[in-house]
Amino acid sequence: MKVISYGAAKTVTGSAHMLIIDDKKILIDCGLFQGVDEEQSEELGFDPKEVDAVLLTHAHIDHCGRIPMLVKYEFKGKIYCTRPTYELSRLMLLDTAKVMLEHYKSAMKRFQRGTLKDMPVEPLYDEDDVFNALEHFEPTFSYDKVFELLGLKITPKDAGHILGSCFYEIEYKGKKIVFSGDLGNKGKPIVKDFEHPSKADVVYCESTYGDRLHKSFEESKQELKEVLLNTLKHGNVLIPSYALERTQDILYILRELYEEKSLPKCRIFLDSPLAIGVTKVFLRNPEYFKKETYEIFKKEDPFYLPYLTMVRDIEESKQINDIQEGAIIIAGSGMLSGGRILHHIRHHAYREQNAIVFVGYQPRGTLGRRILEKQNPVFVMGEPIHIKAKIYTINGFSSHADQSELTEWITAADPQKICLIHGEEDKMIILKQKLGDRNVYIPSKKEAIDV
Repeated sequence: MKVISYGAAKTVTGSAHMLIIDDKKILIDCGLFQGVDEEQSEELGFDPKEVDAVLLTHAHIDHCGRIPMLVKYEFKGKIYCTRPTYELSRLMLLDTAKVMLEHYKSAMKRFQRGTLKDMPVEPLYDEDDVFNALEHFEPTFSYDKVFELLGLKITPKDAGHILGSCFYEIEYKGKKIVFSGDLGNKGKPIVKDFEHPSKADVVYCESTYGDRLHKSFEESKQELKEVLLNTLKHGNVLIPSYALERTQDILYILRELYEEKSLPKCRIFLDSPLAIGVTKVFLRNPEYFKKETYEIFKKEDPFYLPYLTMVRDIEESKQINDIQEGAIIIAGSGMLSGGRILHHIRHHAYREQNAIVFVGYQPRGTLGRRILEKQNPVFVMGEPIHIKAKIYTINGFSSHADQSELTEWITAADPQKICLIHGEEDKMIILKQKLGDRNVYIPSKKEAIDV
């Protein structure tokens, strides 16, 4: 048995790990690279025709975003996952194809005007490629149920990361290897906490937050409450939010604050057709909720509150920018790599009365990371913007496990070998040191690791 990582090796995005057993090749995830690594998405690094099957851990685009490329280049097998992962992947991939096309058209106009030196690269895939890829999905996996595939025993378990996310225990001839996918931050309001793996020989574990501890979810909720109280009287609060999971968590918290009568009277705009669609998927799959949230769902919509406006139309989105105070604007993308949030940043970030609240990880090379690093001005849609709004980071809303949770999960498996993936290298080194005298290795991209 050996594993070759074609992404998320000494970097956070582009997850793609090939498990090779005898003559079988099984790909765990096939995600897009983002931030400074974005151009690496143009190459898969392997022949899709040789891949027998794909195990998809969850629907975040850095884990599923290159799947249409697999099928485009003649992958013939099945893509196995849970039902929510299939439903969410459909939305995420179609949105990604749309965004890539929009970026290409915009860049082509700039090239034709002479303001862009090099001709832009065509999109990696289009909507037709996405629909072709969806034909290969097999959303039959259920947590803790063993599946026989190509002579392997595969057990999906709840990773507690986003709706339908899982990690995989794979057994072959008495040996067990575990792939974490992304592990969740415990104590979140909607998804359940991650399960622990059983005893394993080898563990491939993500390490996004391997260098730090999160504040508790309750502490983060109170921190957000303080930002809202201090800002909404005279300004607006912008929340760049991932359409998948983070937005639903924020809506859930705002509903709680409203019911506790601690949310100031305001207007809340969910300015993201994708996030609205994702929220509908959540409501179709309540059996994946935590018990407490499921009980709420049986009585009412856990994401509804009277201050909320769902914004689909682009003209309605533009009108939000006329509001100078008392508005909470939730829009994608969470990394400021595109989407409607960029227009709101242009209109609101120059006012010191406003606030920008980051509730998710900002990879190197993204606009979000540059703002957090206090670069000023920053370029938004080609325009220099001087950021005067107050900047907040609330990491307790993260959907990734922190250092203590990663250590807890790895310890439960008690493996002979640990490979750290899906993290920036400096953070991996810190986690490796934290794991003490365990056998920990940090693979490089395309390095073949015997397991």
